Amino acid sequence: MKRPPSPVLSAAAAAIGTAAVLAAAALTGGTATAGPLAKPRNAGAQQLGDPVYGVCRGTDPRCYHDWGNFDPAKGYKILVYSRTAGPRHANLGPALGPGMNPPLTDANVAQKALVKMGQDNGFGVDWTEDVTQLASPSTLLRYNAVVFMSTTRDALDDAAQTSLRQYIRAGGGFVGIHNAFGTEYNWPWYEGLLGGANFYDHGHAQPGTVQTVDRKDASTSGLPSRWDFTDEWYNLVPFPSEVRFLATVDEKTLAQGVTGNMNHPGHGSFHPVAWCQYYDGGRAWLTTLGHDARAFSDDGTGFAGAKQFRSLVLNGIESAMGMKPFCR
Repeated sequence: MKRPPSPVLSAAAAAIGTAAVLAAAALTGGTATAGPLAKPRNAGAQQLGDPVYGVCRGTDPRCYHDWGNFDPAKGYKILVYSRTAGPRHANLGPALGPGMNPPLTDANVAQKALVKMGQDNGFGVDWTEDVTQLASPSTLLRYNAVVFMSTTRDALDDAAQTSLRQYIRAGGGFVGIHNAFGTEYNWPWYEGLLGGANFYDHGHAQPGTVQTVDRKDASTSGLPSRWDFTDEWYNLVPFPSEVRFLATVDEKTLAQGVTGNMNHPGHGSFHPVAWCQYYDGGRAWLTTLGHDARAFSDDGTGFAGAKQFRSLVLNGIESAMGMKPFCR
């Protein structure tokens, strides 16, 4: 089996392909899109960049490093990291104390929900907001996946950045939920881990309809093709690239519009909210959803789409860990 092409050759090919697409668009008067996984958007923000991150990434499983660092016979475990170095989402509750597994209060809704997911589905969960707990790759390799739960801004120091990168290169799993997209803006490798995307702005938190655009993936199995949900509906710059798109929001269902507070016009006919990819040896599963604390609750409060959201997140975590097939 041939190895995936080198990043240098891939970048050169991408540049040639993009030039050809742009030339064709100029001749036909059409809208230019590039890349084998480009999606028609028709309206909204265009030309949001196609960065090259210099790593093996995309949907080809040959980008994964199956180097024997994780033994299924030892069970499965995740680390939930929710440190904030900027605005803090209400569903995280008050900042946690130092160390591993500090006490959680009822206000730490999102963290407690992920802990319960593990208890109910046969995998272990540790949690922390102490960056020193991420300082060593050997520490992270105790976990089948690391979950960034609405982290904010510069949530990692230099040691933790190095540790996370080495962990991913060792075949680790990564799950980014909601404001994981508002984290480590000035670290290109992390932007690539997110699928080549970052949070730019959002409009009003409002009800909308999620469209499950790929119902064959393990993370979307059992979800309806359309389901109601309320969120902030993140607008993204850059636009995700070389990923497998799993779910979108139908912008036509957003009664208060999609234009963000910094005037991003939205993504038109294809506004992704969940996707997956292989990245630099590891697995990465991402969703921009998860703003409202009620989305994490299973106490019967009647929050529309909460059951579907929890199913999406649970199955996304399990696939990133390797408990279920990943991104196919």
